[in-house]
Amino acid sequence: MATLRNLKIKTSTCRRLIKELHSYEKEVEREAAKTADMKEKGADPYDLKQQESVLAESRMMVPDCRKRLESSLADLKALLAELEESNEKEGPEID
Repeated sequence: MATLRNLKIKTSTCRRLIKELHSYEKEVEREAAKTADMKEKGADPYDLKQQESVLAESRMMVPDCRKRLESSLADLKALLAELEESNEKEGPEID
């Protein structure tokens, strides 16, 4: 059965993942700007390669985070559907 506690957990998870996604997107922008700046200034090739590696890692995190968010949202929707279904049959059951 869907309880208020489960609903709060799923909702909090979605909120956290949204914040995390925004954070990763900002990080990608910041690292891309830093990489472009290093290229303009003619930075050491080793340092530039390291920075590009950091940028690539940041870019990889965005799709992963989106996937986790979509999964979490699907879980939340399923829980809400279960809750609605149980309310129709038996009345409110939230603790």
